[in-house]
Amino acid sequence: MFSKSKINEPGPKATEPTQAPAPMSTPVTGGDYKPTTPKAKPPASILSADLLVTGNMKTTGDIQIEGQVDGDIRAHLLTIGEGATVKGEVMADDVVIHGRIIGRVRGLKVRLTSTARVEGDIIHKTIAIESGAHFEGSVQRQDDPLSASGGRAKMPTSSGVTPGTETPKS
Repeated sequence: MFSKSKINEPGPKATEPTQAPAPMSTPVTGGDYKPTTPKAKPPASILSADLLVTGNMKTTGDIQIEGQVDGDIRAHLLTIGEGATVKGEVMADDVVIHGRIIGRVRGLKVRLTSTARVEGDIIHKTIAIESGAHFEGSVQRQDDPLSASGGRAKMPTSSGVTPGTETPKS
């Protein structure tokens, strides 16, 4: 009914064949082996004050703008320097504005410092505006401001007709 446990039995006898232990690591020749270590976060890309960029930029990393950008920017952390100017839409998880933006700002966390100058709408999850910042536009809170469908739904006018859907009268 009960069987004896093999825990207390001695190991294999000398006459029994044993398997060779598996090697801990196999040597690789040719220098192809690279140890897997966690990758450190790369430093932010910095666009210097004397740089003018015309065109869109997109990265999963961080960008610090000190010069001028004419185009849209998408990044993880976007810092607009005090002397920087961006003309276009900016979209990032975190947006810190010390300089000037002419265009829409979309971010999970948006911060306008006392030297910020923003002309455009801000769509955010959280926002902080320091005393002294200049802002001209509208502010809208959304749970997911980075979503592609971030546009507003058309609102009916007082006549009950959605703008742009009127039928011409003959």
